[in-house]
Amino acid sequence: MNAHTNILTLRIEAAIAALQQGLPVIVSDDHDRENEADLILAADALTVPEMARMIRDGSGIVCLCITPQHAARLQLPPMAASNGSRYGTAFTVAIEAAEGVTTGVSAADRVTTIRAAIALDAKPADLVRPGHVYPIVARPGGVRERRGHTEASVELARLAGFSPAGVLCELMNPDGSMMRGAQLDAYAERHGLPQLTVAELADWLQCQQG
Repeated sequence: MNAHTNILTLRIEAAIAALQQGLPVIVSDDHDRENEADLILAADALTVPEMARMIRDGSGIVCLCITPQHAARLQLPPMAASNGSRYGTAFTVAIEAAEGVTTGVSAADRVTTIRAAIALDAKPADLVRPGHVYPIVARPGGVRERRGHTEASVELARLAGFSPAGVLCELMNPDGSMMRGAQLDAYAERHGLPQLTVAELADWLQCQQG
């Protein structure tokens, strides 16, 4: 194992440890892609305080990242018949829990919706459409097929020993701009959260295969 792989392993292990403690990981994608950083949590470990953090410190658009099989089981169709988004982000129709929520907007309501969607016995009737949680379907090949936050969140949840479902929200500055660079480093240090890039995760997984 070379020095580069050792560093990658340490970063992956820090991310996994955070997820296992119910804490988010900050994951950035490539500079020539979205060049954005997301807070990512394992859906199984999601709590109301962490959902509140995502809403407070992020864009407010909280997404549930799931596998194609999961989306099929819940009968979640694509948000649009033809996906014209720049990076092919596979949004489905937005969802809400059929029971246990009020307007669906609060942190508690969104957690209730996500828990309903990821339950082992979840079925289409457990959800209504539209809603305030936005499922995104990850590519079957994960980050090796598509280097997106969606695939990274599913891969990280699986690596942490949870079901392959993640929750994410883009980090934003108080002025509404996207959090990057020194601002991102300061946020991570202030909250004691590990950072990782999608590329690092993909490289590490490739090393594990090879």
